[in-house]
Amino acid sequence: MKETKRWMIIAALAISCMSAMTSCKNVQPRTENPVQEVVSSELIRTSQSWDGVELPDYLEGRPELVAVKYEFPAGQKLGWHHHPVMNYGILVQGELTIIGLDGQEKTVHEGEAVVEMVNTIHHGENRGTKPVILYMFYLSQKDMPLAVQHPEIPLDPTR
Repeated sequence: MKETKRWMIIAALAISCMSAMTSCKNVQPRTENPVQEVVSSELIRTSQSWDGVELPDYLEGRPELVAVKYEFPAGQKLGWHHHPVMNYGILVQGELTIIGLDGQEKTVHEGEAVVEMVNTIHHGENRGTKPVILYMFYLSQKDMPLAVQHPEIPLDPTR
């Protein structure tokens, strides 16, 4: 009798374990803070500006790194200007068209990176329907302007 009782207990435990394992198959582990991996995507790697011109050598002396957020309302045009320092940026919203004095154009779309012209006169336009948000990063030096304006050049290309 003792032997039969022992086997019945073992059988009951086995059935309980199998039942528990079956019901737990579909239960997902509880994770309040799931581990997520960092993802990196290289947006641009170049030694040329958007118009294909080679970038100048680095300035000599101590660098000053500058980051600027620009917001351009729909329909807004910037005046003609040039950058005496290297710079690049990421367009996070909208579309920005950059126009060189020679008429060459580049439209930068949301999520794209752009390397600006250095010492070449150009301007930008938001031809879209929503504001442009653009983050630009400059490799400058103390007291050096990021841009030099050219108000003597009208925005009308027919001048």
